[in-house]
Amino acid sequence: MSATTQSQTDEPLASAGRVQMDIVIAGHVDHGKSSVIGRLLAETGSLPDGKIEQIRLQCQQNSRPFEYAFLLDALKNEQAQGITIDAARCFFNTDRRHYIIHDAPGHIEFLKNMVTGAARAEAALLVIDADEGIQENSKRHGYILSMLGISQIAVLVNKMDLVDYSESVFEAIEDEYRRFLGHLGVTPTAFIPISAREGDNITAASARTPWYTGHTVLEQVDSFEKDSGHLDQPFRLPVQDIYKFTAEGDDRRIIAGTIETGSIRVGDAVRFYPSGKRATVESIEEFNAPPHSHAYAGQALGLTVVPQVYIRPGELVVREDQPAPHSGRVVRSNVFWMGHAPLTKDRSYKLKVGSSHVTAELVEIHHVLDASEIDSRFAKEQIERHDVAEVTLKLSRDVAYDLNSDIDLTSRFVIVDEQEIAGCGVILEGENSAQNDGEFQTFTIAIGAGEGIDADLVLDETTSPQEATKKIVRALQNSGLLLDASKTLSPPGEGI
Repeated sequence: MSATTQSQTDEPLASAGRVQMDIVIAGHVDHGKSSVIGRLLAETGSLPDGKIEQIRLQCQQNSRPFEYAFLLDALKNEQAQGITIDAARCFFNTDRRHYIIHDAPGHIEFLKNMVTGAARAEAALLVIDADEGIQENSKRHGYILSMLGISQIAVLVNKMDLVDYSESVFEAIEDEYRRFLGHLGVTPTAFIPISAREGDNITAASARTPWYTGHTVLEQVDSFEKDSGHLDQPFRLPVQDIYKFTAEGDDRRIIAGTIETGSIRVGDAVRFYPSGKRATVESIEEFNAPPHSHAYAGQALGLTVVPQVYIRPGELVVREDQPAPHSGRVVRSNVFWMGHAPLTKDRSYKLKVGSSHVTAELVEIHHVLDASEIDSRFAKEQIERHDVAEVTLKLSRDVAYDLNSDIDLTSRFVIVDEQEIAGCGVILEGENSAQNDGEFQTFTIAIGAGEGIDADLVLDETTSPQEATKKIVRALQNSGLLLDASKTLSPPGEGI
């Protein structure tokens, strides 16, 4: 087994023949998340030569005791403060797969970073200090993991050496936290008693816990199931941009984006939401690469379609033969608020769901969950920082989305306040909207100011707003209704 540790911006080395899996490690501050990973990497020989000796020397020079957490805390201010503030990543391989492990911060001030670290994860290790017990952020992190749709959660009860490896202490923590996760609809995969400092049950079973017969941490990581659900789910492609080329007679209109779920093939009939426009995939393209016949979840690509319908960024592309998304402008959602200023009803915010950017207003707060007592619900007039709430939001225009119970990736959104991400959430249901099965109708406008004037024109899904405007103005001019196009005047008393 081998591995590399790198900073957050580095990319993992390729692992031929192995499937990649993202895992996040979370938990309350100082419960030992980084120490668990450091010990895991050290005991599997996954560190660069001399890395441990280097850290030991630095600790000696600074008159600080050696901690395995320092193997991961790459940023200088993290070591100076003794807390993880960024989602540092490490990479290692087993015989089964290639792993990217995100070490998410546990301090309450850096919950936003924790969300970033967990957003791409398929499974989670959640660390709880056996001596300190379940804390507020232990529950907040559990809630965030459930909100992000992470169902594979192994709870590591760390620092068992501080409680003399007591089975009763372990069982009490397991019972309480299992009930908590049950309120969220999550069944934890495993509870493992460990000591990152002493190495108990990290890569080998410990003689100090004869009463425990389950997996070690390493065995549990290898036992997580790879999430193939994104490939099996309906096709969803949020439209990021549309590119039009004019050189050498190239009249393609390339619809660009990244496939969130499902798959697509040339020849598939597709539909765009919320507009409802229809087309057929003519080609699947990538930059500086030959065209593809098909593409899958996770690929960034461009589509060309026939006919060349006019759409805008923010639309959601789906396959005609699969379930349609929902669309509307009023949504009931779970929101986790991280902004310094509270979320209130008297302000407008920017909301991003998929590739759509809209203005959003808080209409109603149904209830706020107490993060320290998750089954406690209470009414509030505003949502404070670090609150979890169920709310109704009103959007400035229709957007396409899926419910969290159907497709979690396209139900997620973020809320921006003063150009900073201040909240995140998932859509639970749409109010006054249903799954979009409406038709985009071709329509005819008949314009006439009197007998004998014929200025009919046809607008359909291939007509852009600019083209429609030109056609309407031309028809008005031809009919005598529009005398001066620059002033858009028509004879008094006459209209369309």
